Amino acid sequence: MSAGLNLAQQEAVNYLHGPCLVLAGAGSGKTRVITHKIGRLIQAGLEAERIAAITFTNKAAAEMRERAKQLVGRDARKVLICTFHALGVRMMRQDGSVLGLKQQFSILDTDDVTGILKDAGGTTDAATARTWQWTISGWKNAGLNAAEAAAQAKDGDEQMIAKIMARYEERLTAYQSVDFDDLIGMPLKLLRDFPQVRAKWQKMVGHVLVDEYQDTNATQYELLKLLVGERGRFTAVGDDDQSIYGWRGATLDNLRKLPVDYPALKVIKLEQNYRSTSAILRAANNVIQPNPKLFPKTLFSELGEGEPVRVVDCDSEEHEGERMVARIQSTRANGLAQEWKDFAVLYRANHQARVFEQALRKAAIPYKVSGGQSFFDRAEIRDLCAWLRLWVNNDDDPAFLRCVTTPKRGIGHQTLGSLGVFAGKYKLSLFEALFSSSLGSVLAARAVGSLHEFGRYVNDLEFRARHTLGAEAAKAFLLEWLKEIGYEKHLYDGEDNEKVAAARWTNVLDFIDWMSKRCGGEIDDAAGVAQSSERKNLLEVAQTIALLSTISEREKDQNVVTLSTLHAAKGLEWPHVILAGCVEGMLPFKPEDADGKPVSEAFTARLQEERRLMYVGITRAQRTLAVSWSKKRKKGRELVVAQPSRFIAEMALDKVTTREDPREKLKALRAEFAKKSADSAAAAAAANAP
Repeated sequence: MSAGLNLAQQEAVNYLHGPCLVLAGAGSGKTRVITHKIGRLIQAGLEAERIAAITFTNKAAAEMRERAKQLVGRDARKVLICTFHALGVRMMRQDGSVLGLKQQFSILDTDDVTGILKDAGGTTDAATARTWQWTISGWKNAGLNAAEAAAQAKDGDEQMIAKIMARYEERLTAYQSVDFDDLIGMPLKLLRDFPQVRAKWQKMVGHVLVDEYQDTNATQYELLKLLVGERGRFTAVGDDDQSIYGWRGATLDNLRKLPVDYPALKVIKLEQNYRSTSAILRAANNVIQPNPKLFPKTLFSELGEGEPVRVVDCDSEEHEGERMVARIQSTRANGLAQEWKDFAVLYRANHQARVFEQALRKAAIPYKVSGGQSFFDRAEIRDLCAWLRLWVNNDDDPAFLRCVTTPKRGIGHQTLGSLGVFAGKYKLSLFEALFSSSLGSVLAARAVGSLHEFGRYVNDLEFRARHTLGAEAAKAFLLEWLKEIGYEKHLYDGEDNEKVAAARWTNVLDFIDWMSKRCGGEIDDAAGVAQSSERKNLLEVAQTIALLSTISEREKDQNVVTLSTLHAAKGLEWPHVILAGCVEGMLPFKPEDADGKPVSEAFTARLQEERRLMYVGITRAQRTLAVSWSKKRKKGRELVVAQPSRFIAEMALDKVTTREDPREKLKALRAEFAKKSADSAAAAAAANAP
């Protein structure tokens, strides 16, 4: 299992006897190490089904699953390769009953959560509710419940939000629903508070591999600790220099804790980069150098010196867009690139894309904006997902309300309002309430009849979905269902533009086709809940739908220039990268407080994360890198003088430096590896001596 691996990669793959931290620099082959280690563990006798590889995105999980399949064959299907959230779903489906959850609970999306918070907090303003949602999410990621959040509240506003959180949690319990943060917090509670569940999962999981470990938050760290047990059967793969998600709870403390919590921790550094030229890596190493190091490392490459990194000065943001287009065109004209997809323009914030879009359109260059609207964010797909959720969990009130009104079926808001009051009074879900024998006391017979008709129809759909097995049957059933509810007519009636309606209907048909293939086992489950090629019934597939954010079949390799924020670009690479908008106030983003004075500790931490973000941007480039900035930029409605980002100077592009020969670095690494091997052999000989 070590063919084609360098010495450090081999060491990481072959170390099986305890906790292991692999410091994987950008482009150093971390996914290769993880997949080879899966094979090595199986080779060493660990059953494939007892191996778990955890990632942060469905896309990363799918890529890892495919690579593992190529390396170890059919055994790869038995390995649990999934996201943290998918692991949480699996644990809660199996053992959530001890927390009072039924097996078919619902996973709420962002819109559902916003709606519930508006109701719990007594507001009609979605922006206010989203602010509450962000605060509550932060508390949950720190492992706090509503009572603990209230005890730690810093001011009156946080006290109020903690009370809203308590009401919000009550509603989730009533709806038999969870939000995405619960998919980590509740499994942690399962392992922490129920010894029999903890023992079961520690026995089931023999080794855990964690990708992008630097992105874990406090709750995820505690979950992993309980999952791997005291023996520390894990391999954490990450890079402290690429930790850029502090704003959503990720903490470098998790890296600091590892050597303390696991004194026997083996630390292995992957420093050889297989992506970028030496010129690009030198700029990256220089930029990250001022940050404090948990585990010092220096990236090097055998790909040659390459083109020098260019700094492009521009008069204005519009001029920056024009110079970006000129660079793309000249790079192609010089024969350094043939395809539009070889180029990416990266920037700090979404609003910066506008000027680059305008320049590309003017030059008739095709492009895409990465991180745009997800397929599952489209209204028509959300409608269908609500129906699927209701089949899975009749107590899902947000899904019930969307289904009963989309398409319209003669059940008005007054009827639903009375039903809601009745359900609240008797502590029933809306679906349970509509079948109550007492409902006639608050609603007219005609309204009760309409609700009963809807309820019976949902029950019928649930029964049919449960007994619909395989791709062909699923597609036939779903198309028949859409015809029954008149969904195509609903779309066309709701749009003034027939082309828009037709596009929305095409999205629906794509969704139906994709769902059907999942029922036929033609698509690996991106949620990691059912990784087999066996046919599944429609209800089983519907249970995992809330975890999916993209449709893999739709992510075709388009020949277009990519525009992307730096955060969305992490984990990706392009032959030619333009790092745009590198001015003070954007990158680093707002380095001063409102009074214009640096805030010591907070300022330092924020600046260090911004520097890591610059490092991530630089290391996306394979062959050429240009860094651009404009002398004037818009700030609100004003045009202000801008200063180049301090990170441009930190790249030290104009300094005469001794260029390290990669052969010398490799020679030193080989010598270090030989010494380790000799020491290990000597220790083994001493242990076996009579």
